[in-house]
Amino acid sequence: PERSTPAKKRVIIFSPHPDDDVISMGGTFSRLIDQGHEVHVAYQTSGNIAVTDEEALKFAEVAKLMDSNADKTDFKKVIDFLNSKTTAYEDSLETRKLKGLIRRMESYGATRYVGLDDSQVHFLDLPFYETGKVKKNPIGKEDIEIISDLITSIKPHQIYAAGDLADPHGTHKLCLDAIFETIEQIKDQAFMDDCWVWLYRGAWHEWDIADIEMAIPLSPDEMNKKINAILFHQSQKDRVMFQGEDAREFWVRAQERNRNTAVLYDNLGLAEYEAIEAF
Repeated sequence: PERSTPAKKRVIIFSPHPDDDVISMGGTFSRLIDQGHEVHVAYQTSGNIAVTDEEALKFAEVAKLMDSNADKTDFKKVIDFLNSKTTAYEDSLETRKLKGLIRRMESYGATRYVGLDDSQVHFLDLPFYETGKVKKNPIGKEDIEIISDLITSIKPHQIYAAGDLADPHGTHKLCLDAIFETIEQIKDQAFMDDCWVWLYRGAWHEWDIADIEMAIPLSPDEMNKKINAILFHQSQKDRVMFQGEDAREFWVRAQERNRNTAVLYDNLGLAEYEAIEAF
């Protein structure tokens, strides 16, 4: 399903939140790096709204205790805000910043684990997301410009994007719309003639078997590596804020979904694998 040339490709993996990359295509992500491709991952939003107040308070209190001048810093503001907070999903600017940093550092943990250099990790922090509330702004000109600048600077042969539109508060759809709008604007540039877009699905649904155009088999070791990468996102473990109607943790969903896809291929008479990621 993919071109054999160039043998080493430039790749951008767009991830709506800071964990969708490893949840949805962690095995493929790791293999692209192992095979020597130039891989970049771009986290489209900070994901700050998905960090619990308790998690943020823990980090703020640790930082305050470590810093002798903490009473004069934002950590004191965050602690005071969280201890007096009355509105469930509306955070102060300092609190949003801390929650975003928590998710950013978790992302670095996962990307370093799969072997990606920090210089190839991009945090776009698209403005449409930064409302401090569950409801987001529409995609705007600034969001498109940020995505366009990244794509045109890297000139990728492959773009991976989240085609899973079932996340509980619609961020995935907005992120995909922003990518499609950007591609529409830059498609006449010469490098775009050799750029292919692959869509993955994440924590909510898998592609129907008839819709899959590229299937990436995973060995047991590769599946374990994918799970370990997901587990670096500790703020999204145990108490997931926006998990929909599925009570399973994200790593469990990913493992079972990928294994189920492998079973479907086996039942169709194809080779038997531990798990398969689908695009």
